[in-house]
Amino acid sequence: MARIELQQVAHRYADVGFSGAADAADAASAFAIEPMSLAWQDGGAYALLGPSGCGKTTLLNIISGLLQPTAGRVLFDGRDVTALGPADRNIAQVFQFPVIYDTMTVADNLAFPLRNRGLDKPTVAARTAEVLELLDLRDRANERARNLSAADKQKISLGRGLVRTDVNAILFDEPLTVIDPQLKWQLRTELKKIHRRLGRTMIYVTHDQTEALTFADEVMVMHGGKVLQTGTPQELFQRPQHLFIGKFIGSPGMNVLNVRKMNGGYGLASSGDSLQLGIRPEHIRFARDDDGEGIPFHIDTKEDLGRFTLLRGSVNTQDLSMLVPEGQAIPAQPRVFFPDKHVNLYSNSLLMENVQLPRHSRESGNPEQTTSGFAAAPLAQTLILDSRLRGNDGVAGNDGVAGNDGAAGNDGGGRGS
Repeated sequence: MARIELQQVAHRYADVGFSGAADAADAASAFAIEPMSLAWQDGGAYALLGPSGCGKTTLLNIISGLLQPTAGRVLFDGRDVTALGPADRNIAQVFQFPVIYDTMTVADNLAFPLRNRGLDKPTVAARTAEVLELLDLRDRANERARNLSAADKQKISLGRGLVRTDVNAILFDEPLTVIDPQLKWQLRTELKKIHRRLGRTMIYVTHDQTEALTFADEVMVMHGGKVLQTGTPQELFQRPQHLFIGKFIGSPGMNVLNVRKMNGGYGLASSGDSLQLGIRPEHIRFARDDDGEGIPFHIDTKEDLGRFTLLRGSVNTQDLSMLVPEGQAIPAQPRVFFPDKHVNLYSNSLLMENVQLPRHSRESGNPEQTTSGFAAAPLAQTLILDSRLRGNDGVAGNDGVAGNDGAAGNDGGGRGS
């Protein structure tokens, strides 16, 4: 096993030099992987997540040695391996489609990499038996591989990487694509158990957020040849650093509303001045019928998802989705609010850190200190200052939580379903 490090690695497939580009933007667009520096610690479980064409497989092939980068260095435990191939890097790679020998038995497929390395027969037999047990293939050890299902064939591909004890890392390139949906959960669970048991460095490439978030301890989200954010599944869900991540992760993804600064707060706007508000559908709440607060929510459709009802509609002509827990009543004329701790504000698609929401007193709505201390206005209360929603430019009173500094927080919520 090894610590894997990329130092200013970049790659472009077309042999296009900067001198031939019309401008800097054209030169940058030639890169499949834009210059980046990353590190994967020894023994970790990682995922590269992103849509098709974002560069994740290119990056994986650079790590494995199948592809040499246009620029930068690849280091394994501090050793420069940029010019070395996969065999010299001791990498095992599992591809999207099973790579096995159909005419061999299951056991012989697993033993083949060990025999190629000249290991003695007792060692080969012991390692093969261990992996057969690990993958629950012991009863099929003597069957020809061509008679197996796609799921079992992919298990063999996985086993061919696990059977070796000298690998620095095991790389997975969308390994569950050909697997039936009902078997994917089982294989993901098995893979996670294998990682915990063996402690091997594993890097998993996928466009499926469920695969990435359930397998990896740390996920790197890619888009357009860049890594937009690296973090735990919880961090990516609660505090996406880029609007793309907020919309890409979650089912449905994060709501994005155009807002503008006004009267010390933020108001909904038909077209944003490069400011956006992000709120997850599961974090939106109905306002109480008797308090007159909240934003009117026009519901267009309702979808029964079992544990939740998905509402799709609009606020102030902007699309909004809301997840309502099973059994909760839906008002006839719903008004909604967004709890501060679940709100993220963005400027030019990038997260605005340490945003201070305005403070107001409970009684008067004036920015003054009261006997109960400062009360932070929930952002939804600030949003309804928009004259088209409220009919005035004044500051509405609120029943905010005293002692809150009003910063959009990251403590709450769960991962997308």
